[in-house]
Amino acid sequence: MVKVYIVEDDVVIRDTIQKHLNKWGFEIGVVEDFNNILNEFLEFEPQLVILDVNLPYFDGFYWCNQIREVSNVPIIFLSSRNSRMDQIMGMNMGADYYIEKPVDLDVLMARINALLRRTYSYAELEEPNVIEHHNVFLHIDTNTLTYLDEKIELTKNEFLILYELMKQKGTIVSRDGIMRVLWEDESFVDDNTLTVNIVRIRKKLSEIGLNNFIKTKKRSRLYD
Repeated sequence: MVKVYIVEDDVVIRDTIQKHLNKWGFEIGVVEDFNNILNEFLEFEPQLVILDVNLPYFDGFYWCNQIREVSNVPIIFLSSRNSRMDQIMGMNMGADYYIEKPVDLDVLMARINALLRRTYSYAELEEPNVIEHHNVFLHIDTNTLTYLDEKIELTKNEFLILYELMKQKGTIVSRDGIMRVLWEDESFVDDNTLTVNIVRIRKKLSEIGLNNFIKTKKRSRLYD
């Protein structure tokens, strides 16, 4: 399970982010002592840090620098300070992203997913090398799918869509949820792009005898 450490003194913002990330299966640690952030970070050992700039005692820039002296963990700044100088300072201190408040949870989730994919291998995030369902195998190391003696090559987006659906097999996965996974860095995947990718996936699956592998529900996608 991926661990995220949230350093935010606004309780409403902190709790909102925590609840949202909990829904996605993250293990969350929140700051308890604003004068002891580095030690809490070392004890919790997160894979990603969400860090406010305006904090009691020392600001987020200070703590980002302290963390960078001991770790290369991805860091996302959240701040109501929107000047270009603040953003430059944040990046110079070693942050990976600087997001202005009010926080858009969809954008935040996209940044988190992009950073985790870019920073860690699936093995480091304790993901299996292969996901299986109904004798269909999704091979994470090679972006391929096999069924019986058939094998298909997947594009990056096709793989990410199938990975998300198979990871949440048996549950309804919304189109918005899939699009959040497909956001990468500064790119935005719209609904039409998702539709095109789903059509291509269905065509590839049908060619190897998997005509009903992805089921459609109104306004959502259901993998079964």
